[in-house]
Amino acid sequence: MMRNEHELRKSVVAEMHLRRWPQLQPGMTVIQVLRQVADEEREIEQESLARLPEGGAVEPSPNPRHVQGSFGEGIDFGWERHSEASATTLFISRGAGIALDPQGDEAVSRALDWADSLPGKIVRATRIAIVADMTEAAALLPRFAFEPLDLVSCDIAGGARIWSDFRLREDGFGAVLVAANGLPPGDLSRTVQRLQELGNYRNLALLGLPVAQAGWKVLDGIEAELATLGTRVARSDVSDDELLKQVTDLSMQLMTQTASSDFRLSATEAYAVLVEERLEDLCIEPVPGFQSLADFTQRRFLPAIRTCAAHRRRAETLAARTAQFVSLFRTRVETRIENQNGRLLHSMEKSISTQLRMQHLVEGLSVVALSYYAISLIGYMLKGAEKFDHDISSGVIIAVLTPFVVAAMWLAIRSMKQRILHHD
Repeated sequence: MMRNEHELRKSVVAEMHLRRWPQLQPGMTVIQVLRQVADEEREIEQESLARLPEGGAVEPSPNPRHVQGSFGEGIDFGWERHSEASATTLFISRGAGIALDPQGDEAVSRALDWADSLPGKIVRATRIAIVADMTEAAALLPRFAFEPLDLVSCDIAGGARIWSDFRLREDGFGAVLVAANGLPPGDLSRTVQRLQELGNYRNLALLGLPVAQAGWKVLDGIEAELATLGTRVARSDVSDDELLKQVTDLSMQLMTQTASSDFRLSATEAYAVLVEERLEDLCIEPVPGFQSLADFTQRRFLPAIRTCAAHRRRAETLAARTAQFVSLFRTRVETRIENQNGRLLHSMEKSISTQLRMQHLVEGLSVVALSYYAISLIGYMLKGAEKFDHDISSGVIIAVLTPFVVAAMWLAIRSMKQRILHHD
């Protein structure tokens, strides 16, 4: 080993060599099954890969996501794991006619039975017959019984030609006829692999269409309810609690719909990009009188992808409108709280003003009461002094002292009040 080698170096290098098919020759049949495999089925899948039928052997692989091996003379296989799917491919060099009747060969039948035992839901299954030239293709073409109105035929990769109606046969497989027309084995292998990847990514992408179509109805209901809430928020007779419950339910519906569809629609968007890349890589040349592969793919595929993209944009728009409504509802609640606080402050101000007037009244009464008691005490003392000195007139003295006593009491209470307020 080299010193200071990165721990991921080997896996990175091995990644660049994954999904490479063996070289294909005219007179071969390729059978491929693409399955969508759940996470809980991956362990069962690995166990099935380890239990090959009699005569099967697996070649060492540097990457666990790719397995290749053989079921005997003339039957090789490859298995590769994608992010959410797995593709099992049989490479049969026992003649292109095997694609028409694979069960007629016992060894091929055993290999197909093993491939059928793998877990997962089949997304695409294809039998491909590869012949040398147009003459062999013309001899074999009637046996495929392609639907004339749906027949797709065009030149690809600068020379090879394909035929298919992309319909399912009774056994659930589709069929493709390929004429190599002198294409070298390496180029032929890459071309057929790209052709298969185009179909696989197309089907995986279209899995998002039913999700978008079903979600469209849900979004219709959410949009209608949001419009109703927009009119109700302006009405004063609708309670805030009622509006809060409705907007919460609406937000939960939208979040649930987005969460349940976002992965599938995101995957559709990614697969659509790969489909466009494969169409470009195949260098498709139309053949007069036939529908080309590009026309067939784009005629229904692009509208489906646009539908999925429109669903995501509409969900994002509704999420933004819901956020605006929540902001408007929050403004309504804050405005009501401010109005309530204003009324409360006005009430408190009025109460404090009343208390202040009452306090002044109490202070005035206190001055009168204290002055009365003080003058009364002085009057008692003066009446006692009159008995010793008859020249003293208590009434006159009390009359003179009364204004001074009242003023003194008022000043004393005011001084005490100021000292208390200053201390606080």
